[in-house]
Amino acid sequence: MSAPSGSPEGSRPATDPGLLPPFACTYSPELPELLLRLGCSLALTTYQSGKVILLSPRAGGLTQLPRTFERAMGLAAEDGRLAVATRAEVVVLANCPELAPGHPRRPGVYDALFLPRSVCFTGPLDLHDLAWGAGGRLYAVNTLCSCLALIDDRASFTPVWRPPFVSRLSPDDRCHLNGLAVEGGRPRYVTAFAPSDEPEGWRAQRLTGGIVIDVESGEIVLSGLAMPHSPRLAGGELYLLASARGEVLRADPQRGTWEVVAALPGFVRGLAAYGDYLFVGLSKPRPDHQTLGGLASSHTGEPFCGLVCLHRATGRIVAELRYLATCEEIYDVQVLPGISRPGLLSPSDPLLPRALAAPGLALWGRGD
Repeated sequence: MSAPSGSPEGSRPATDPGLLPPFACTYSPELPELLLRLGCSLALTTYQSGKVILLSPRAGGLTQLPRTFERAMGLAAEDGRLAVATRAEVVVLANCPELAPGHPRRPGVYDALFLPRSVCFTGPLDLHDLAWGAGGRLYAVNTLCSCLALIDDRASFTPVWRPPFVSRLSPDDRCHLNGLAVEGGRPRYVTAFAPSDEPEGWRAQRLTGGIVIDVESGEIVLSGLAMPHSPRLAGGELYLLASARGEVLRADPQRGTWEVVAALPGFVRGLAAYGDYLFVGLSKPRPDHQTLGGLASSHTGEPFCGLVCLHRATGRIVAELRYLATCEEIYDVQVLPGISRPGLLSPSDPLLPRALAAPGLALWGRGD
């Protein structure tokens, strides 16, 4: 699998690492070809660089669009909406395709344009996974308070569930609850680093104490995992990541077992299933980091930060992207179906006040 080089617009970066442009990367030609065939784009978050990155295919290459969101982590994408968990807020964006062609800076380029529509001020809750649920409810994994929460305009958060072994709502990260899988619009499975009820009690067990909990029953259905993240349901099966071992797992919650779909060179975190494929985020391990340290990967390759696409049934790697500069950690990955070239305005973009949209109306206002 060959790997041409690419900067944010797909051009070849300089060979001197000190001269690389921001977000310079290499990617296999199979990646844009696959996205074109699937008719989709991708969205990544990287809290280390504070960006939401949109990846879209173009003739002969791949285009990146990084936008600033402070400590961007969990990302939910559904029905033309994006939700982004940041350091102390959740930003909800909506696609307005009618405004995309007339984008003042890039006319005729985009076929979708995500605009901020609301900001919920949550405070620094260390929110991890986000997911849209039934009735437009937005669920968040509140890692600081060891609970699942709803995000809305009524409070910093509204707790709706916590693991049975967590005795009370308390802002001390007892089990490092982090991942959420939704089924039928309702939370179904969550991941945590350990079944601990002590403040930061997960730390002593973080490499071997990981668990998956069935939200409906409260039962621990999988245990002994190495830093589990990103549970997702696809094709009636549960997939998740054993981050510290670099493994993508297919699990059987009824039997409490799992099999390794693929072993990858890095700290795996961020998983999206689409069609026959799994898109997996990879981060570089950091030996002194409380979460990214202690990597015991079952893969012998050199760890890298980027994205790998796997064939879901076989675990075969069909495409990849590797960052050479700026980005060293990925948190989440989401698929944007039916979108070939998305644009996005962050809340601080000076163009945002000019973007006017309502049912039956979409126009760019004049600047000051």
